[in-house]
Amino acid sequence: MRRALPCLLTLGLALAGAPALADAIDGIWCAPTDGRVLRIAGADFTTPGGARVLGFYGRHDGAYTVPEGEPGAGGQVAVRLRGEDLLQVLEPGGMPLVWHRCDPADALSS
Repeated sequence: MRRALPCLLTLGLALAGAPALADAIDGIWCAPTDGRVLRIAGADFTTPGGARVLGFYGRHDGAYTVPEGEPGAGGQVAVRLRGEDLLQVLEPGGMPLVWHRCDPADALSS
């Protein structure tokens, strides 16, 4: 037990000094297969179709109503953070998909 205590203290100090990870849905998210991009900045969403809409923002989850002219218009898109770089997206009539934070190059090109 005496040998384990210094190791546990060292491990605890190392973990306490670890940098904080992003834990909010804010950012630029890329769909897993088709190149769509979703931008979230608080309650301000920029849809994959390029429309800016206000939605619900809960830091780790959110939702917005799909605007006219986009697939699923009038329906709700719900999002929930699933990790630092993973966002579960549920579109109207679809199955949940896990999107990822876009690489900087992907974000600039979209």
